[in-house]
Amino acid sequence: MTFTTRPTLEGTFGMVSTTHWIASQSAMRELELGGNAFDAAVCAGFVLHVVEPHLNGPGGDMPAVIATADDPTPRVLCGQGPAPAGATIEHYRSEGLDLVPGSGPLAAAVPGAVDAWLLMLRDHGTRSLEDVLAPAIGYARHGHPLLGRVSSTVETVRDLFEEDWHTSADLWLKDGKAPEPGALFKNPTWADTLDRLVAEGRAAGSSREAQIDGARRAWSEGFVAEAVDAFSRKAFRDSSGEAHGGLITGADLAAFSATWEEPATIEWHGHTIAKTRAWGQGPALLQTLRTLDALDDPAALDPSTSAGIHAAAEVLKLSFADREAWYGDVDVPLETLLSQGYATERARLVGETASLDLRPGSPDGREPAVAAYVRGVGAPQAEGDATTGEPTVAPTGVTRGDTCHVDVVDRWGNMVSATPSGGWLQSSPTIPELGFCLGSRMQMFWLEEGLSSSLAPGRRPRTTLTPTLVLRDGVPYMACGSPGGDQQDQWQLVFLLRHLVGGEELQEAIDAPSWHTTSFPGSFYPRQSEPGVIVVEDRLGAEVISGLESRGHTVRVSDPWSLGRLCAVTRDADTGLLRAGANPRGMQGYAVGR
Repeated sequence: MTFTTRPTLEGTFGMVSTTHWIASQSAMRELELGGNAFDAAVCAGFVLHVVEPHLNGPGGDMPAVIATADDPTPRVLCGQGPAPAGATIEHYRSEGLDLVPGSGPLAAAVPGAVDAWLLMLRDHGTRSLEDVLAPAIGYARHGHPLLGRVSSTVETVRDLFEEDWHTSADLWLKDGKAPEPGALFKNPTWADTLDRLVAEGRAAGSSREAQIDGARRAWSEGFVAEAVDAFSRKAFRDSSGEAHGGLITGADLAAFSATWEEPATIEWHGHTIAKTRAWGQGPALLQTLRTLDALDDPAALDPSTSAGIHAAAEVLKLSFADREAWYGDVDVPLETLLSQGYATERARLVGETASLDLRPGSPDGREPAVAAYVRGVGAPQAEGDATTGEPTVAPTGVTRGDTCHVDVVDRWGNMVSATPSGGWLQSSPTIPELGFCLGSRMQMFWLEEGLSSSLAPGRRPRTTLTPTLVLRDGVPYMACGSPGGDQQDQWQLVFLLRHLVGGEELQEAIDAPSWHTTSFPGSFYPRQSEPGVIVVEDRLGAEVISGLESRGHTVRVSDPWSLGRLCAVTRDADTGLLRAGANPRGMQGYAVGR
């Protein structure tokens, strides 16, 4: 028997895996009270806003992939807000900017997470808004033990809070100090906001659906939108070093609504893999799986050997080069990018040594276009190390790779994979009337015309958030996902290869040594690339590391338990047996179930 850090949970009632133990147990409470997977996921989502505020918040984003017991067809819930109506390239250029800042009001897209969670609850949940929000309200009002990483994040940006973001200092600093790890931390203003959403919902009608829609209106057209409108255009210092006002208005919030959409899917090794479409990075994982198969080499599907890691890393570089050239909220040639013929063509580019080049393809004969910064014209200097396993926060508030994840499956077969993120406490100043801040997802746009991810009003930023749903024989089998910014689909690739191909149990595959490459342009400010670099956990071993170096890779060795943040739940359709696993790294993620 292979040792694992914790058991792969097994049962028949329900399973939850999230990035924080309190969120997992809160979601399980919903299942125990008779709710379904959607009630549980929404409960977890709002609790994560409270207990992981350095990783996500109400002002952020949330895509999900779901399937219901009545309809196994996967559906995508898009809670990725767009650029505000006033967000033009000309405006940013007039402010003297070459890149969208990585923090501050000018980096904020329209908040999408809250409306998306509420839409999920309305359309597929069974419990009332008041019941599902009760745990989040309780932890915000009465307190929760603060994570050490929240404390250290606040300490990192303490000077910024004290010098400029005074509303954030009011919430997060006491006598000029960050709260202590483990201290009971309260955010009564956010609790008041949630209570008011419940009250506004109750006043809107007697039915569950009417009350949820009432809360959505209060968010997008009522008191929340009014407070955002009044605050967002005030000028605060951002990652550029200058003070800029934001662009979001109440009208922007009113114009946005979360939507249900078709996923991008491929058939792979007896499974259907479902992801968001190319407004997110999810199809890059699908391209990678296709191209690995096109290599026609079983060794390429083993992510534990130097040969397998080399093959996968080289394919990932090709997929993420296509992400850079083709993905965005535009007309993307996705059918061709995911075709077997295109994968075969791309596989021919994989050589025996590491490529240092960015090599986007030409689907349908179209010429790829990448930003001038990617071509090295005016590229900014490095600001810290964007490749470390733990999320990186600069003193300016710039954040890379900070995210949460929620997976739930219930006894009826409903299944959810959701990746909430953005609206981090360090992304933008706190709105004092509401108790939360806006996000910084707009940093994923380019301030250059003619690109697939060029900034334009109403366009969604090409998000890194990438939940996964896996079907087996047309029936939902697994929900999984990981935080990690540009690493999310890379770490999921390692997990999927180990579990779906290698046959490892969930927890075994999650615990196994992980790795990723940074040899493509990053999504986060300042959008850097490190050609030829692979970051590995040292548990891969000296022989594997040496083998990668002999193939021309620059190997950056990370700590033994530092890379990967996987959550996963499964359901065996034949037996009804449910399973769950969770990431042990950071000693924070947790799976519960019975």
